[in-house]
Amino acid sequence: MTRWLSLFCVVAVLALPALASDPQTLSVGGRDRSYRIYRPPTLSRQAKAPLVVMLHGALGSGAQAERAYGWDREADGHGFVVAYPDGIGRTWNAGGACCGRANRTGVDDVAFLDTLIAAVSHAENIDPARIYITGMSNGGAMTYRYACEGHTRLAAIAPVAASFTYACPAVPALPVMAIHGLQDRTVPFQGGEGRRGRNLVWMPVEASLDQFRHAGHCAAASVSRAGVVAVSTARCDRNHDVVLITVADGGHQWPGSEREAGLGAALLDLDTPSAAFAATPRLWNFFARYTSD
Repeated sequence: MTRWLSLFCVVAVLALPALASDPQTLSVGGRDRSYRIYRPPTLSRQAKAPLVVMLHGALGSGAQAERAYGWDREADGHGFVVAYPDGIGRTWNAGGACCGRANRTGVDDVAFLDTLIAAVSHAENIDPARIYITGMSNGGAMTYRYACEGHTRLAAIAPVAASFTYACPAVPALPVMAIHGLQDRTVPFQGGEGRRGRNLVWMPVEASLDQFRHAGHCAAASVSRAGVVAVSTARCDRNHDVVLITVADGGHQWPGSEREAGLGAALLDLDTPSAAFAATPRLWNFFARYTSD
Protein backbone atom coordinates (compact mmCIF):
# COMPACT_ATOMS: atom_id res chain seq x y z
CA MET A 1 0.00 0.00 0.00
CA THR A 2 2.79 2.42 0.92
CA ARG A 3 4.55 1.71 -2.39
CA TRP A 4 1.42 2.42 -4.39
CA LEU A 5 0.69 5.55 -2.38
CA SER A 6 4.22 6.81 -3.02
CA LEU A 7 3.84 6.08 -6.73
CA PHE A 8 0.51 7.91 -6.77
CA CYS A 9 2.10 10.97 -5.18
CA VAL A 10 4.98 10.99 -7.69
CA VAL A 11 2.58 10.75 -10.63
CA ALA A 12 0.40 13.50 -9.17
CA VAL A 13 3.40 15.81 -8.80
CA LEU A 14 4.60 15.10 -12.32
CA ALA A 15 1.11 15.87 -13.67
CA LEU A 16 1.03 19.35 -12.13
CA PRO A 17 1.68 22.29 -14.46
CA ALA A 18 5.06 24.01 -14.23
CA LEU A 19 5.19 27.17 -12.15
CA ALA A 20 6.43 30.50 -13.48
CA SER A 21 7.73 31.63 -10.09
CA ASP A 22 11.34 31.58 -8.88
CA PRO A 23 12.05 29.36 -5.81
CA GLN A 24 14.34 30.92 -3.20
CA THR A 25 15.52 30.42 0.38
CA LEU A 26 16.69 32.52 3.29
CA SER A 27 17.81 31.79 6.85
CA VAL A 28 15.75 33.06 9.77
CA GLY A 29 16.33 32.09 13.39
CA GLY A 30 18.66 29.26 12.42
CA ARG A 31 16.14 27.75 9.98
CA ASP A 32 16.30 27.68 6.20
CA ARG A 33 12.99 29.01 4.93
CA SER A 34 11.69 28.64 1.40
CA TYR A 35 9.50 30.86 -0.74
CA ARG A 36 8.63 31.55 -4.36
CA ILE A 37 8.62 34.90 -6.17
CA TYR A 38 6.54 35.73 -9.22
CA ARG A 39 7.40 38.86 -11.16
CA PRO A 40 5.52 39.41 -14.44
CA PRO A 41 7.99 39.29 -17.34
CA THR A 42 6.71 42.63 -18.63
CA LEU A 43 7.10 44.41 -15.27
CA SER A 44 9.97 46.91 -15.42
CA ARG A 45 12.54 46.85 -12.64
CA GLN A 46 13.12 50.58 -12.97
CA ALA A 47 9.90 51.66 -11.25
CA LYS A 48 8.98 50.50 -7.76
CA ALA A 49 6.33 47.74 -7.78
CA PRO A 50 3.60 46.73 -5.30
CA LEU A 51 4.03 43.44 -3.39
CA VAL A 52 1.35 40.90 -2.44
CA VAL A 53 2.35 38.23 0.09
CA MET A 54 0.11 35.16 -0.28
CA LEU A 55 0.05 32.80 2.75
CA HIS A 56 -1.16 29.26 2.06
CA GLY A 57 -3.50 27.34 4.36
CA ALA A 58 -2.58 24.46 6.65
CA LEU A 59 -1.24 21.47 4.67
CA GLY A 60 -0.81 23.76 1.68
CA SER A 61 2.37 25.29 0.28
CA GLY A 62 3.55 28.30 -1.65
CA ALA A 63 3.44 26.28 -4.86
CA GLN A 64 -0.11 25.07 -4.12
CA ALA A 65 -1.25 28.63 -3.41
CA GLU A 66 0.32 29.84 -6.65
CA ARG A 67 -1.50 27.17 -8.65
CA ALA A 68 -4.86 27.51 -6.91
CA TYR A 69 -5.65 31.18 -6.36
CA GLY A 70 -4.79 32.97 -9.60
CA TRP A 71 -2.43 35.63 -8.27
CA ASP A 72 0.11 35.25 -11.10
CA ARG A 73 -2.59 36.06 -13.65
CA GLU A 74 -3.70 39.05 -11.61
CA ALA A 75 -0.10 40.26 -11.34
CA ASP A 76 0.31 39.99 -15.12
CA GLY A 77 -2.72 42.20 -15.64
CA HIS A 78 -1.94 44.84 -13.03
CA GLY A 79 1.84 44.93 -12.61
CA PHE A 80 2.84 43.73 -9.15
CA VAL A 81 5.09 41.12 -7.53
CA VAL A 82 3.75 38.12 -5.59
CA ALA A 83 5.59 36.26 -2.81
CA TYR A 84 4.48 32.72 -1.91
CA PRO A 85 6.25 31.70 1.33
CA ASP A 86 6.20 28.19 2.81
CA GLY A 87 5.23 27.52 6.41
CA ILE A 88 7.12 25.01 8.57
CA GLY A 89 5.40 21.63 8.31
CA ARG A 90 2.97 23.34 5.90
CA THR A 91 1.61 25.45 8.77
CA TRP A 92 1.94 28.93 10.29
CA ASN A 93 2.27 29.87 13.94
CA ALA A 94 -0.70 32.22 14.04
CA GLY A 95 -0.91 32.43 17.85
CA GLY A 96 -3.01 30.71 20.46
CA ALA A 97 -3.17 27.04 19.51
CA CYS A 98 -2.88 27.66 15.77
CA CYS A 99 -1.60 25.77 13.99
CA GLY A 100 0.16 22.40 13.66
CA ARG A 101 3.91 21.91 13.77
CA ALA A 102 4.73 25.63 13.43
CA ASN A 103 2.74 26.38 16.58
CA ARG A 104 3.87 23.31 18.55
CA THR A 105 7.55 24.09 17.97
CA GLY A 106 7.25 27.85 18.52
CA VAL A 107 8.30 28.95 15.04
CA ASP A 108 8.65 32.74 14.84
CA ASP A 109 6.72 33.34 11.64
CA VAL A 110 6.42 37.06 12.36
CA ALA A 111 10.22 37.31 12.16
CA PHE A 112 10.21 35.18 9.01
CA LEU A 113 7.74 37.49 7.28
CA ASP A 114 9.69 40.55 8.45
CA THR A 115 12.84 39.10 6.88
CA LEU A 116 11.07 37.87 3.76
CA ILE A 117 9.47 41.25 3.01
CA ALA A 118 12.77 43.06 3.56
CA ALA A 119 14.64 40.63 1.27
CA VAL A 120 12.03 40.74 -1.48
CA SER A 121 11.71 44.50 -1.23
CA HIS A 122 15.45 44.89 -1.82
CA ALA A 123 15.70 42.30 -4.61
CA GLU A 124 12.56 43.29 -6.51
CA ASN A 125 12.51 47.09 -6.06
CA ILE A 126 9.26 47.06 -4.07
CA ASP A 127 7.34 50.22 -3.20
CA PRO A 128 7.35 50.31 0.63
CA ALA A 129 3.97 52.10 0.63
CA ARG A 130 2.26 49.29 -1.34
CA ILE A 131 2.82 46.05 0.60
CA TYR A 132 -0.20 43.80 1.13
CA ILE A 133 -0.77 40.43 2.82
CA THR A 134 -3.52 37.91 2.22
CA GLY A 135 -3.93 34.32 3.35
CA MET A 136 -6.24 31.33 3.35
CA SER A 137 -7.40 29.68 6.61
CA ASN A 138 -4.26 29.19 8.76
CA GLY A 139 -2.60 31.67 6.38
CA GLY A 140 -5.46 34.10 6.99
CA ALA A 141 -4.97 33.78 10.75
CA MET A 142 -1.26 34.46 10.20
CA THR A 143 -2.27 37.53 8.17
CA TYR A 144 -4.15 38.82 11.22
CA ARG A 145 -1.18 38.11 13.48
CA TYR A 146 1.32 39.81 11.21
CA ALA A 147 -0.90 42.89 10.96
CA CYS A 148 -0.73 43.08 14.77
CA GLU A 149 2.91 42.21 15.41
CA GLY A 150 4.88 42.64 12.20
CA HIS A 151 7.42 45.41 11.77
CA THR A 152 6.52 46.18 8.16
CA ARG A 153 3.99 48.94 7.64
CA LEU A 154 1.24 47.35 5.56
CA ALA A 155 -1.10 49.15 3.19
CA ALA A 156 -3.96 46.63 3.60
CA ILE A 157 -4.69 42.99 4.52
CA ALA A 158 -7.18 40.38 3.30
CA PRO A 159 -7.77 37.24 5.40
CA VAL A 160 -9.91 34.55 3.73
CA ALA A 161 -11.73 31.83 5.71
CA ALA A 162 -9.99 32.90 8.92
CA SER A 163 -10.24 34.84 12.16
CA PHE A 164 -8.05 35.67 15.14
CA THR A 165 -6.78 32.73 17.20
CA TYR A 166 -5.32 34.83 20.03
CA ALA A 167 -5.73 38.22 21.70
CA CYS A 168 -3.88 40.78 19.61
CA PRO A 169 -2.02 43.23 21.87
CA ALA A 170 -2.66 46.28 19.64
CA VAL A 171 -4.86 46.08 16.55
CA PRO A 172 -3.81 48.77 14.04
CA ALA A 173 -6.05 51.09 12.04
CA LEU A 174 -5.75 49.34 8.70
CA PRO A 175 -7.86 48.67 5.58
CA VAL A 176 -9.19 45.10 5.73
CA MET A 177 -11.18 42.95 3.34
CA ALA A 178 -12.23 39.61 4.82
CA ILE A 179 -14.06 36.85 2.95
CA HIS A 180 -15.89 34.01 4.70
CA GLY A 181 -18.38 31.26 3.90
CA LEU A 182 -21.27 31.08 6.34
CA GLN A 183 -21.25 27.26 6.10
CA ASP A 184 -17.55 27.01 7.00
CA ARG A 185 -17.10 24.05 9.36
CA THR A 186 -13.34 24.45 9.77
CA VAL A 187 -13.31 28.09 10.87
CA PRO A 188 -16.90 28.67 12.05
CA PHE A 189 -18.23 32.14 11.24
CA GLN A 190 -19.65 32.41 14.77
CA GLY A 191 -16.36 31.27 16.31
CA GLY A 192 -15.48 28.35 18.56
CA GLU A 193 -13.86 25.03 17.73
CA GLY A 194 -13.86 23.91 14.11
CA ARG A 195 -13.89 20.39 12.78
CA ARG A 196 -10.08 20.14 12.97
CA GLY A 197 -7.65 20.98 15.73
CA ARG A 198 -8.54 20.23 19.31
CA ASN A 199 -8.10 23.13 21.72
CA LEU A 200 -8.07 25.54 18.77
CA VAL A 201 -10.73 28.18 19.37
CA TRP A 202 -11.48 30.67 16.60
CA MET A 203 -12.72 34.15 17.43
CA PRO A 204 -16.03 35.04 15.71
CA VAL A 205 -15.30 36.66 12.37
CA GLU A 206 -17.32 39.79 13.23
CA ALA A 207 -15.46 40.12 16.56
CA SER A 208 -12.14 39.92 14.72
CA LEU A 209 -13.15 42.71 12.36
CA ASP A 210 -14.73 44.78 15.14
CA GLN A 211 -11.23 45.33 16.49
CA PHE A 212 -10.16 46.94 13.22
CA ARG A 213 -13.39 48.92 13.06
CA HIS A 214 -12.74 50.24 16.55
CA ALA A 215 -9.09 51.05 15.82
CA GLY A 216 -10.07 52.90 12.64
CA HIS A 217 -12.96 54.81 14.27
CA CYS A 218 -15.26 53.38 11.62
CA ALA A 219 -18.88 54.38 11.04
CA ALA A 220 -21.68 51.83 11.13
CA ALA A 221 -21.41 49.37 8.28
CA SER A 222 -23.69 49.45 5.25
CA VAL A 223 -24.70 46.12 3.71
CA SER A 224 -25.46 45.23 0.10
CA ARG A 225 -26.63 41.84 -1.17
CA ALA A 226 -26.49 40.06 -4.50
CA GLY A 227 -27.73 36.50 -4.43
CA VAL A 228 -25.74 34.49 -1.85
CA VAL A 229 -23.12 37.24 -1.45
CA ALA A 230 -23.41 39.99 1.18
CA VAL A 231 -20.92 42.86 1.43
CA SER A 232 -20.63 44.81 4.69
CA THR A 233 -18.60 48.03 4.35
CA ALA A 234 -17.58 50.28 7.24
CA ARG A 235 -16.00 53.63 6.28
CA CYS A 236 -13.23 54.63 8.69
CA ASP A 237 -10.92 57.51 9.47
CA ARG A 238 -8.26 58.35 6.87
CA ASN A 239 -10.80 57.32 4.21
CA HIS A 240 -10.22 53.57 4.48
CA ASP A 241 -12.71 50.70 4.70
CA VAL A 242 -13.14 47.52 6.70
CA VAL A 243 -15.08 45.14 4.47
CA LEU A 244 -16.59 41.72 5.13
CA ILE A 245 -17.83 39.61 2.22
CA THR A 246 -19.88 36.55 3.19
CA VAL A 247 -21.11 33.72 0.99
CA ALA A 248 -24.34 32.22 2.36
CA ASP A 249 -23.79 28.74 0.94
CA GLY A 250 -19.97 28.86 1.03
CA GLY A 251 -17.81 26.51 3.06
CA HIS A 252 -14.11 26.61 3.86
CA GLN A 253 -12.79 27.81 0.51
CA TRP A 254 -11.34 30.62 -1.61
CA PRO A 255 -14.13 31.79 -3.95
CA GLY A 256 -13.33 31.39 -7.61
CA SER A 257 -10.19 29.31 -7.01
CA GLU A 258 -9.18 26.10 -8.69
CA ARG A 259 -10.81 23.10 -7.06
CA GLU A 260 -8.27 20.95 -5.24
CA ALA A 261 -8.16 17.42 -6.65
CA GLY A 262 -6.61 14.07 -5.85
CA LEU A 263 -6.14 11.93 -2.76
CA GLY A 264 -5.23 14.83 -0.46
CA ALA A 265 -8.43 16.69 -1.25
CA ALA A 266 -10.48 13.56 -0.57
CA LEU A 267 -8.74 12.86 2.75
CA LEU A 268 -9.18 16.46 3.91
CA ASP A 269 -12.82 16.62 2.77
CA LEU A 270 -12.19 20.00 1.16
CA ASP A 271 -15.14 22.22 0.34
CA THR A 272 -15.86 23.18 -3.27
CA PRO A 273 -14.88 26.81 -4.03
CA SER A 274 -17.84 29.12 -4.48
CA ALA A 275 -18.57 30.23 -8.03
CA ALA A 276 -20.51 33.28 -6.84
CA PHE A 277 -17.52 35.56 -7.47
CA ALA A 278 -13.75 35.42 -7.88
CA ALA A 279 -11.95 36.47 -4.70
CA THR A 280 -8.54 37.30 -6.16
CA PRO A 281 -9.54 40.13 -8.55
CA ARG A 282 -11.78 41.61 -5.87
CA LEU A 283 -8.96 41.53 -3.33
CA TRP A 284 -6.52 43.19 -5.73
CA ASN A 285 -9.06 45.91 -6.57
CA PHE A 286 -9.32 46.57 -2.83
CA PHE A 287 -5.55 46.53 -2.29
CA ALA A 288 -4.93 48.88 -5.21
CA ARG A 289 -6.94 51.63 -3.52
CA TYR A 290 -4.51 51.95 -0.61
CA THR A 291 -0.99 52.97 0.25
CA SER A 292 0.55 53.08 3.72
CA ASP A 293 1.61 56.75 3.37
